[in-house]
Amino acid sequence: MPIAHIIGLGKSGIAAARLLKREGWEVTLSDRSSSPNLLKQQQEFANEGIHVELGQSFEPVESIELIVVSPGVPWDSPALVRARELGIETIGEMALAWRYLKSPWVGITGTNGKTTTTALIAAIFAEAGLYAPACGNIGYAACELALAEKPPDWVIAEISSYQIESSPFVAPRIGVLTTLTPDHLSRHKTLENYYNIKAHLLKKSELQVINGDDPCLRQQGVDIWPDACWTSVKGEKELLGNTDFGAYIQDGWVIAQSEKILPADSLRMVGEHNLQNLLMAVAAANLAGIDKSAIARAIAKFPGVSHRLEHICTWEGIDFINDSKATNYDAAQVGLASVSAPAILIAGGDAKEGDDRAWIDTIKAKAAAVLLIGDAASLFGDRLKQANYNAWEIVETMERAIPRAAELGRQNHAKVVLLSPACASFDQYQNFEQRGDHFRQLCLESLAKEYS
Repeated sequence: MPIAHIIGLGKSGIAAARLLKREGWEVTLSDRSSSPNLLKQQQEFANEGIHVELGQSFEPVESIELIVVSPGVPWDSPALVRARELGIETIGEMALAWRYLKSPWVGITGTNGKTTTTALIAAIFAEAGLYAPACGNIGYAACELALAEKPPDWVIAEISSYQIESSPFVAPRIGVLTTLTPDHLSRHKTLENYYNIKAHLLKKSELQVINGDDPCLRQQGVDIWPDACWTSVKGEKELLGNTDFGAYIQDGWVIAQSEKILPADSLRMVGEHNLQNLLMAVAAANLAGIDKSAIARAIAKFPGVSHRLEHICTWEGIDFINDSKATNYDAAQVGLASVSAPAILIAGGDAKEGDDRAWIDTIKAKAAAVLLIGDAASLFGDRLKQANYNAWEIVETMERAIPRAAELGRQNHAKVVLLSPACASFDQYQNFEQRGDHFRQLCLESLAKEYS
């Protein structure tokens, strides 16, 4: 019986372990944590014949034939470098799923916009009567789809740079590249490395859809991507590449491959960036042969995405909006630019490298006050002070931020209280979803009880 080792006891690691067990492998799952919840899972997996090791670092041994890593495990970690030196096949969970899923894939990557674009594409395919669940960074783990009794008609996969890095042979039917700005540089070191990882997925794809309104991607241009379906919300004249193959907005209509598909205002989500996401989703669906009536119905029904400019409640005329997925400066700048002013902004968390100047300019233009939480609070306070913006306070936690935001919102006649952190969440939360869920819970509970 071949031996496999799975690193990471998250959703993807669990699905990979169960898939390999089903396929006749001897499987060990490991995780550096040893929380009570994981200890409980350890016994559950023992009942399935899967060994779980907790609270220790993984060290490769030659008897292992396959290592599957979860997205959060650095590809250049010493243990994985050593494993490859030993000749042990080392892949990501996405790559494992690729081996067993024979359906065509749409692979969506980029810095920002991935989740909304993925959700839009999945909604369109579902409206067309196809079984095409979203997976990867949202929805299912890819290996969960490989475990299912019914194979999907299409796989709609949001794929991060980490997942591409560990899954170099994944080759979608359609690859979508949403945006490119500096992110995850602590892991990828340079923007060039980061871009090359993202571009690899597109190069492996049969068809490419690329956001031509993104400055960095536009700079790469048709010299690099001559046959791509380029998109632009700014009309046919701004479209790169073959206009008959591209997708753009003209006179209020979304046009893809020279065909009018639907009115652009069918999408209920605010912001130019969401029109860009809409264009890429429509272009991908059209390339996949989805009927334009199904595309139009899906977009008209689309409710939005959790944690991305998600409306939670309205209290005394102030909209409370959850943008927890804005984990870098560029995403947070887009989020703040998309809401009505004046706004009360809640920001902070686990800071990332990046250029914060456009974000701070937008704060100065639109935010009546900024409440800072998490490890980045002092850093952000200093940066705002340097920029001569002084309407900020350090409140440290979300529990303190919500009532204070409500108070400041009333004092400043604010239209919006916006959680848009410009940070990762790992200082106080397991992930951005947990952070957004906490914001939602506090808004609904504390505002209803204390301020109604």
